[in-house]
Amino acid sequence: MSIKFQYIVQPELGPGVEVDLEKVKYPHHGRYLDDYSVGDVYVHPRGITTDSYMAKQYALNFQMTNPIYLNNQFARAHGYETAPLCPVHVFNIIMSQGVQNDSEKVIANLGYYKAQFFHPVYPGDTITAFSKVVDVADRGEEQPGFVKLQTLGLNQDRKNVMQYERIILVPHRGDRPPAEPRPETTYPFPWSEDISAELPFNNGPYPKHLTSTYTYVENFEQGEIIIHANGRTVTDEHMSWSYKLGNTHPLHTDRIYSNSLSGPMSGEPIVFGGLVFAWLDGLSSRDVLENVLWEMSFTEGVHTQPTFSGDTLYAISRILHVGNRMPNLPFPVGHLVQQLIGVKNISGATAIDMYGEELFMKESAKKEKGMEKIPEKVFEVERVFLVKRKP
Repeated sequence: MSIKFQYIVQPELGPGVEVDLEKVKYPHHGRYLDDYSVGDVYVHPRGITTDSYMAKQYALNFQMTNPIYLNNQFARAHGYETAPLCPVHVFNIIMSQGVQNDSEKVIANLGYYKAQFFHPVYPGDTITAFSKVVDVADRGEEQPGFVKLQTLGLNQDRKNVMQYERIILVPHRGDRPPAEPRPETTYPFPWSEDISAELPFNNGPYPKHLTSTYTYVENFEQGEIIIHANGRTVTDEHMSWSYKLGNTHPLHTDRIYSNSLSGPMSGEPIVFGGLVFAWLDGLSSRDVLENVLWEMSFTEGVHTQPTFSGDTLYAISRILHVGNRMPNLPFPVGHLVQQLIGVKNISGATAIDMYGEELFMKESAKKEKGMEKIPEKVFEVERVFLVKRKP
């Protein structure tokens, strides 16, 4: 249905309207610590309809090599409708939607926990994000506090495609006005305690020559450490990718804002952490992920140092567990637990030589042991995958 209406001829009005500086407004977004209330649910703005171009550009830019995300024929042979979005892409879309009305005032994102993927996201799906305040820890007016959030993404059919928890460091409002009002409406928040996934797998034939022969589940051994050869130098492209994902925090794109800060977060715009995760994911892809059918979950994801334009990222994988079979599934798969470590401006091989087993210790646990954090280490996370068995 369409409606026809008549335009008016647009006159010039500017010179005749008096400038009134008493009416200047300064809109701000995000929330200070005082603005979070336990139990509040935020509907994040806009929602994003995905398409095949954005899915493919993401997979290629972040160097994903698993053909499930690149090759429609290969994906369909495994039961998918078409090539789905990379799971970390889905995570980044959901997290980025939450910035404007929950975390645009945040000082730092302290970690991602209990992330689970429930349904594939295909080009054409529309993802809307929601967050719920689980806990607020106020340490007094002189210190920023901690907020724990649960966040999930629903598709156009109201299916929960992915959920996770995160902890953020948030300043007090002080004498500044609130940036975002409290929600006026109580929204349903379908957080799932059932961590099962619903995936359309096909146990039929598929092209076996399109992936490496050494990334089936039987090829991995608990405890082995894989030094991924190639690095990735980050350029100012990171600013564009922040907006492509919907992240509005000025720390990632506004040089005047970032230079106005003090401490380790000051200076040039900081690379959005979700992009760091994505590049490290891709850098490990050829050696670990080419025969992955599905990313099940991740946890303990922490950005341990900031990344800036000009830094070069390298990835290291440690295999924490190998389960050669999944007896409750009717096709030949096992599962793999990967600890993914990211370093900057030194290669993975150099990092191992310099720091050895210390590289795999949680950075947050080092202070109580009297140890210093590794300045080149930028990220750590543990992930669980379904991985094909050898045909």
